[in-house]
Amino acid sequence: MFRSVARRSFGGAGRRAWAGTPTPISRTTAIRRAAGAPKWARAVTTDAASAHAEAVPAEDEEPFEVKLSDESFETYELDPPSYTLHTTKKELKQMYYDMVAIRRMEMSADRLYKEKKIRGFCHLSSGQEAVAVGIEHAITKQDHVITAYRCHGFALMRGGTVRGIIGELLGRREGIAYGKGGSMHMFAPGFYGGNGIVGAQVPVGAGIGFANQYKGKDNVTIDLYGDGASNQGQVFEAFNMAKLWNLPVIFGCENNKYGMGTAANRAAALTDYYKRGQYIPGLKINGMDVLAVKAAVQYGKEWTRSGKGPLVYEYVTYRYGGHSMSDPGTTYRTREEIQRMRSTNDPIAGLKQKLLDWQVTSEDELKAIDKEARSMVDAEVAEAEKMPPPEPTPQILFEDIYVRGSEPNFMRGRIPEENFYYALADIPKPDTPPAVART
Repeated sequence: MFRSVARRSFGGAGRRAWAGTPTPISRTTAIRRAAGAPKWARAVTTDAASAHAEAVPAEDEEPFEVKLSDESFETYELDPPSYTLHTTKKELKQMYYDMVAIRRMEMSADRLYKEKKIRGFCHLSSGQEAVAVGIEHAITKQDHVITAYRCHGFALMRGGTVRGIIGELLGRREGIAYGKGGSMHMFAPGFYGGNGIVGAQVPVGAGIGFANQYKGKDNVTIDLYGDGASNQGQVFEAFNMAKLWNLPVIFGCENNKYGMGTAANRAAALTDYYKRGQYIPGLKINGMDVLAVKAAVQYGKEWTRSGKGPLVYEYVTYRYGGHSMSDPGTTYRTREEIQRMRSTNDPIAGLKQKLLDWQVTSEDELKAIDKEARSMVDAEVAEAEKMPPPEPTPQILFEDIYVRGSEPNFMRGRIPEENFYYALADIPKPDTPPAVART
């Protein structure tokens, strides 16, 4: 359960809330108290509209200052990022457009799945849009992102198209991974998936960071995983190697409070995921506020690029749907909880309120942005549905095992008669799939 009021304790100047009446305490709290930890509680707010701005300029591209809520961050062995962020009206409107587009795309996927046009696994991120959009607005296309299987929004932000992503979900040949990856495996320039094995992307992300360091590239790797994956041994192995070599990696736990159908506090003895690095500094972030996410990632990017080593982030967020489309998402949490988060902490509604309060835009212009984003998504989805399905030939099974144009002479079968000879096959020329945006 989320607490809408949080306490900050940076530099000893924070506010402390003492329990006035006896209340049940968690096992983790009991351990902390036994160890002599402070007896007061605190939590990052999930208020999506808690930032404040004054003197917003008239010009769309003129920077201005935004002050984040003092409850945007919690730190572990780390000074907090600046609570002052510089942005522009143009960027804020683009952030709003991006989040609306992701939400609309996920709603389309939901509909297509229920119409049985999408089969198999399908993991949606409605409610978590601020994480993907905030990260993308803090990095460049030269940086790298790798995440788990709730990846559609990240694929879109990294350069994929709605047409390519929905086409992939439909299993079409023009999908972002040629129709062979589905919901869990999507790739774009600088985006290494969508990974289906729980936690497996974390050491891979550390490897990407190592490659950048080894080649002397000035890039950062955003290495994301869920709260359910945070207990995997390979996560801690990756932490250890990244710290040993001071790799430019930001490990980030998207804590949406439920690993599949299990609440975080039932699966983890310590739910402060930003402290899990132990010897790596950590930061907990309001993952429902796109501006707090951007500020945190900008800060982390400069930290890691300067040779200080990795960081462990925790984005406090929430998913409105179930773990996947096969999960109604209401057997292990109440409908009231979901509705409360939708109505009071929604990242899109929160940013919309800020845009109106700061007079960044008018109600009519926001409606136009909404309409533009939704129309774009609907048109792209319609095109994806028109994509041809793959031809039912055995040859397609052997395509895309290797990068097109780099195949060996043949692929061994169980017996020589089953060998597949690339030299004799009509493999498509190496190219970017037409549904992937070129960068």
